This record gives sequence, C-alpha cells and structure tokens, in this order.
Amino acid sequence: MRITLVQPRDLGQPEVTRWRALQEADAAFDNPFLSPEFTITVGELREQTRVAVVEDGGELVGFFPFERHPLGIGKPVAAGLTDAQGLVHAKDAEIDPQALIRACGLSVFEFDHLVAGQPLLAERHTLYPSPIIDLSDGWAAYTEFLKANSGKTYKSTLAKSRKLQRDVGPLRHDYATTDPEPLRALLGWKTDQYRRTGRTDRFAIRWIVELVERLLATQTESFAGVLDMVHVDGAPVAGHFGLRTRTTLVGWFPAYDTAYAKFSPGLIHHLAMAEAASAAGIQVIDMGRGDKEYKEKLKTGELQVAEGRVARASAGAGVHWMLRVPVRKARGAVMANPLLLKTADRALKTYGRLRTALSA
Repeated sequence: MRITLVQPRDLGQPEVTRWRALQEADAAFDNPFLSPEFTITVGELREQTRVAVVEDGGELVGFFPFERHPLGIGKPVAAGLTDAQGLVHAKDAEIDPQALIRACGLSVFEFDHLVAGQPLLAERHTLYPSPIIDLSDGWAAYTEFLKANSGKTYKSTLAKSRKLQRDVGPLRHDYATTDPEPLRALLGWKTDQYRRTGRTDRFAIRWIVELVERLLATQTESFAGVLDMVHVDGAPVAGHFGLRTRTTLVGWFPAYDTAYAKFSPGLIHHLAMAEAASAAGIQVIDMGRGDKEYKEKLKTGELQVAEGRVARASAGAGVHWMLRVPVRKARGAVMANPLLLKTADRALKTYGRLRTALSA
C-alpha cells in the first residue's frame, strides 16, 4: 500500500472523480463535508490543508483530507466548522490508522465528528448523536411524522406563520438562491447570535467568510452551497447556508432577525427549507451534532459521530494529550449533565450581554 501526500489543488481530475465515486458508493460518506470540492475550496484558503492519497495494487482506495499543525498535530479540514470528518475509502480497503498518520507526518490526529465505518476508530473514542430529518419517503410522509411526534410544535409553527403574514405581510421562500446579497444579512444575524450567546464570532475571521462565499459560488450536480431565505413583505427574516451532495443537505449556519423572534422564524424557515429540499431531491437533512431544542422537535432519527484521537508514541502526541484530552473530558462531562450544561449556557449568555454592553 502506498500513501502519497498532496495539496488539494494538486489533485487531478482522475483523483477527484475516484474520490467522488468512493464517496457515492457508501452512504456513510454521503455528506458534503467529505466531498472533494469542500477540501479543495478550503485548501485554497488554508495552506496547511493536505490530502493523503491511498493506493493499493495500482488502484486508488482512499482519500484522507486533514490539516497539519505544529508538533505533528493533525486536525480535520476546517476543524471546528465541519460536522462530518474522516477517510473516504473503498469498503474492502484494509488501511492501518497508525501507518496512515505516520505517512502523513503526524504524531496525532484528533477528531470530533468522525463518521461511521472508519479505520481511524481503532483507538478510544466517544460516540455522539447527530440528528437528521429523513425525507426519503417525501414531504407528506415527514409532515405526518411531525404531526404524530411533534404535533404541538408543527401546529404552532403553522399558526405563527399565518400570524406573521397577517401582521407583517406575505411570505416568500427562496431556496438555493445564488444571490450573495441575502448572505450578508444572514451572516450579520449569525454574528449577532454569536455575540449575544457569548460564543466566538466565526465571521470575524476573514477566511471563514471567504470560504462561505466561495462555496456559495460552487454549483455542481454532486456538490453545491445552498443559501435559502424566508422573506416577509419583501424583507429577509430568517435563513440558512449549508452544503449538499446529490441527496444530503447539511445544516450549517441557520439564523434569523431577532425583531421577529415572537413568530419563531427559525422553525418557520426550517419547515420551508425541508419542503423545498425534498422537492429538489434531498433525502436527508443532517442537522449536525449538538443539543438544540429545534433539532429535537424536527428530527426523525440520528446518525452517530465520534470524538477522539489516533496517536503514535511521540513527544508531540504527549503534549497534545496534556493540552487537549483533559479539556475534552471536562467538556464532555458538562454536555452530559443537563444542570451543568444549563449553567454553562447561562454564563455564556451573561458574558455575551456584558461584552455587547461594553462594546456599545
């Protein structure tokens, strides 16, 4: 087995075509974060992005996208942003994770959204649910599921949509628009949300903004950026930017104008998005790992993603363990305890309010 390291921009069309074929051959890899287009676009903005191309007997059997950081620390491409990570490989390929990270020049590879069926799961890891909306039986079947399992939420969302239109004006939903103007409104709402809740503002980081803009401009049959917005009386009130393959749409950056918060515009938008996505051939909406109330109300089931690391015996791996593993365990303990999680969330929101007041 031979492993060759390349920068994403150096992948030729045969490699990209093979990567896409391997991805489409296994449902576990049907996520746009695992598409070659995503890694290639990130590689245009992040010099540390690499792809390990795995060849066996003259056949390409795997593609491992990653970022290489100091001390041989390996991370997923666009770490901290992606909800699906891992090695895209042939089902019968036998790939040793230790040999893989050694060939990549890594002491350790850490992950927090590793998808199922990975050779990289050979070492210790923790599994977490990633809620999904299954649209494979169509929109009508999904609405029947909602009525049976989240009937109160479904009915109240429709009622609020009608009230919003009575009080403000007619509603319009634009699905899969490529107009960059609504994107600016969406990112502005998201920035306000990050600051309001005490989180780091991702869109204060220029390369992330540029990544989203480039992905919106990427429109192919097998991969595309998807921007959709709900307008009321001609003004945007809620929206989402995500990515899709042919059949899977991932939830990434949803947000809304808080001036309309009493109408639950986020839920109104998500139902409109799911209906339009279903009509466009999307079979699964992956809402991503994380405990959010709206995910619980809308989900039909869950996938599993893993958090952990693969490490070689080295000084770099030892330093990484001291810096990262205790923090990960502490965060996991908070996330698993509803009382601690609520306390932490309240503290972040208090910090957000203070930060906003001081910057005003």
